[in-house]
Amino acid sequence: MTAANSPIEGVLETALYADDLDAAETFYEDVLGLAKISRGANRHVFFRCGTGVLLIFNANETNKPPGQGALPVPPHGTTGNGHTCFRLSGENFDAMLARLAAAGVAIESDFRWPSGGRSIYFRDPAGNSLECAEAVIWGIE
Repeated sequence: MTAANSPIEGVLETALYADDLDAAETFYEDVLGLAKISRGANRHVFFRCGTGVLLIFNANETNKPPGQGALPVPPHGTTGNGHTCFRLSGENFDAMLARLAAAGVAIESDFRWPSGGRSIYFRDPAGNSLECAEAVIWGIE
């Protein structure tokens, strides 16, 4: 099957990992303004992100086999910093920059791509690289 006729419709979930779920929860809910879906003790916190879901996992907990009566999700996890890019329309960059500045979040890079579109890069409390960008950087309307 080629990419042109793939049955995949899009990305439903994106996962990042953080050891301190309290700090992650505060950052994604209060600083970025994402709506929390649920929190599972020290294992995970999930957020609505547009038409998808952002999953923040504690790798020390998700790499354990599921216990009796738990959902049959296989162990998974990673080490090191991840990257996620949030889709942002051009007219919302100033508002996002203001939110980040008010929270003391440093912008690592803010630039316009030669092919069009703008990106800003910053870090979450776990050190994950986050980006907000216009979809046009990937040729998406």
